[in-house]
Amino acid sequence: MSAPQPVTYASAGVDTEAGDKAVELMKDAVRATHGPQVLGGVGGFAGLYDAAALTAYRRPLLATSTDGVGTKVAIAQALDVHDTIGFDLVGMVVDDIVVVGARPLFMTDYIACGKVVPERIAGIVRGIAAACAAAGTALVGGETAEHPGLLGPDEYDVAGAATGVVEADELLGPERVRAGDVLVALASSGLHSNGYSLVRRVVQVAGWGLERHVDELGRTLGEELLEPTRVYAADCLALVEQFGPDRVHVFSHVTGGGLAANVARVLPPGLVADVDRASWVLPPVFSLVQGLGSVPWGDLENTLNLGVGMVAVVSAEVADDVQRAAAQRGVPAWRLGTVRERRDDDGTAADVVAGTKGVQGGAVRLHGTYRVG
Repeated sequence: MSAPQPVTYASAGVDTEAGDKAVELMKDAVRATHGPQVLGGVGGFAGLYDAAALTAYRRPLLATSTDGVGTKVAIAQALDVHDTIGFDLVGMVVDDIVVVGARPLFMTDYIACGKVVPERIAGIVRGIAAACAAAGTALVGGETAEHPGLLGPDEYDVAGAATGVVEADELLGPERVRAGDVLVALASSGLHSNGYSLVRRVVQVAGWGLERHVDELGRTLGEELLEPTRVYAADCLALVEQFGPDRVHVFSHVTGGGLAANVARVLPPGLVADVDRASWVLPPVFSLVQGLGSVPWGDLENTLNLGVGMVAVVSAEVADDVQRAAAQRGVPAWRLGTVRERRDDDGTAADVVAGTKGVQGGAVRLHGTYRVG
């Protein structure tokens, strides 16, 4: 009987040398996000961040968030384009932190893949690093895990976590919101990273290929679906710094669940935000998805951001100034609606959304008809 062939880690499908090469290819991009607060460089067991600056805070509160990008990675894999998905990951994480006015300090990432292709992994991380730089956040560490047999050779998933800080008496939240406040919408760059299971299903049922040029989009379907998420962290923090937490009361990051559900989470009980669907023109990709799949409008607005990526709830006297300040930073903004006291008839209105994500807060009442671009 012949001796069995020796089983090695490589024969099991894990290539540690490829992992080392990926680190070499990405480390310059990661280092570019490091300021003097980051210690130890790239490759340590733990990322180190000097928190000495927090001693200047009267009462520093740490804020943390973790997330992934969902099935949008399937589009990146199909197109073999991997350097933009990092913006989706960073946006999903750090923009949850700035909702309460916290400044994101540092972030870590995790990539699980079926096979380490160094250039692919480095491309993903370069995108994460570029987005971190845009958000003013240090990328202090990460992990790439090779899972042969669990994921296909070209499959991967990404996740990340970030930590930020905010002064306790400058914390933004529902307790700052008052009747008469104005909702200022900050435009999304497209679909961002939510609802891709719906979008991919619509594309599949329609029989469209990602390479198909779509006139109303001005580019291919794949290019549109891979448009990176707009990262709002620096813009939101600039608005708070300019107008103060007494006037910029809270933000709502419009992710899973759509516009109404996410705005309702940041309003206090007893208040309702009236949102006018006609206050903006629906970007073409959203009406395309709706028409292509005959998606009910209610399902669409409960799943996609419909062109609104972030909402600032601000005092009425600064609403116009906030819009102008956002526009000066390159973010289109407009008056989305107003906050008022809740009425008895709101409880029976079909377009009132409340009690989502386990939060018993305020409510949002949608009215009017979308303007299709």
